[in-house]
Amino acid sequence: MRISFCQGLLTGAIILNLLILYYVSRAQQQMMEKRKELGRGSRRGHSRSPRVTVLLREFENFENYVGDVASSFLHQRPELPFLAVADTPPYPPLVLPDGARHLVLSPSPDQPPQAHRPEFHVQTEFVLLVPDGVELEQPRAIERLIRELEGEGGGPVRLVAAPVLARSAVQCLHLRVNLREWTATYSLAASGSSGSVCTALQGDAVVLIRTEDLFNLSVPLGRPLFSSLFIQTALRGWKVKLLESPCFSANHRPLFSSAHNQWKADTRVKEASAKLMKSFGLKRLLLPDGKEQWYGCSKETPRCFGTVQDDTPDYLYLDRWTPPCCLRALRETTKYVINILESSGVRYWLEGGTLLGAVRHQDIIPWDYDVDLGIYLEDVPNCDHLKNLDSGSLVDANGYVWERAVEGDFYRVQYSEANHLHVDLWPFYPRNGVMTKDTWTEHKQDVEFPEHFLQPLVPMAFAGITAYSPNNHRAFLELKFGEGVIENPQYPNPAKKRLDRSKL
Repeated sequence: MRISFCQGLLTGAIILNLLILYYVSRAQQQMMEKRKELGRGSRRGHSRSPRVTVLLREFENFENYVGDVASSFLHQRPELPFLAVADTPPYPPLVLPDGARHLVLSPSPDQPPQAHRPEFHVQTEFVLLVPDGVELEQPRAIERLIRELEGEGGGPVRLVAAPVLARSAVQCLHLRVNLREWTATYSLAASGSSGSVCTALQGDAVVLIRTEDLFNLSVPLGRPLFSSLFIQTALRGWKVKLLESPCFSANHRPLFSSAHNQWKADTRVKEASAKLMKSFGLKRLLLPDGKEQWYGCSKETPRCFGTVQDDTPDYLYLDRWTPPCCLRALRETTKYVINILESSGVRYWLEGGTLLGAVRHQDIIPWDYDVDLGIYLEDVPNCDHLKNLDSGSLVDANGYVWERAVEGDFYRVQYSEANHLHVDLWPFYPRNGVMTKDTWTEHKQDVEFPEHFLQPLVPMAFAGITAYSPNNHRAFLELKFGEGVIENPQYPNPAKKRLDRSKL
């Protein structure tokens, strides 16, 4: 059969197209195999990449072992990122080995914001928080912590810790934070054979936490670190598991070579604690040994809240109650005033919301901001602290300020010249069997009442002492506030802020 020129040309074109298709298909197949190989290599490389960043937060500029800590970890695990974090540039500057970095948290006007934000400098899955002076002797200790944390499966245990061999053993604590009452309470936790689970630690420890969890805290690297960390995690219901091993060594103990440097470090910790508690809104710490630490107002400082508007102090808008330091000052002032009234022969009684608190709590109402006492006007001349107040105020030998109130014809006793927490003394006098007075407020409970409620006055427990009150407190209070007031607590001005009774 004879093939024409056109047929031959067509046949050649078909063969050429088939060859082209073959080589294109071969090339695509080879490319896909290379991509798969690259993917496998990438995954293998990822598995070898570090999972943990070692982070040292607590150290003092004037004396530290940050360089030694970094060298210890990087000698055993050179692939691990090491980050030393400070609020301001340390002086003298840190001397760090290759592989360790330093991060300053305070912003600089010539730098972008991410330069000072630690979450942009940690690219690993976990963060290992280490104290100053610690050393890594067992390279696999970090993997043990990772396995322990992963074994918890994302439950309430969100941190795992190992002890540092130091002079004082690390302790597991239970921590309860009550923001409404501005208080954190620590207590000792029992140890377990396979590791203790608790909500806070005391002492030197190395702590492992997921990076995501750490940087989801509002203040991830506050100082003091453990105080800041565990207050925030306790509020979230997270727990820490303290293992008995592995242990990390610490040859640099004590950390400071002189008593002066130790004093400087202790002073800075106290300053950092006060700053932290103020930012967290905590004014009272109850410690495991039963001692207390106070961060609120005192006789030497102004009170913790400003001028009260519409009978609603500012803390109620924050869903908090009276700061505990203010309650303490009110109790002290009340006891002091009552002692003077009784010794002077001035008849008095718990009035208004103060009586309501005594009936409900045997104490001041948890959200109240002053104390009210009624007195007999005719007894005022019996008291040296009251009888001459028309000519000015009196600061007595104990620093309490006695004065006639500028708002009207009644008396006020302030905790101190600086701190204006106060007890108000309302002078009543009988008229036709009814107790009345010359100054009235817009409070609905500020009304006249029959004198028989005061005949006789009866003792009642209040704020740790025995005070006097009207003889039929329920009828007296319902006359003042309305029926059912004892059983139905409410804030002073519900139109501005209502009490959520479900949270009581």
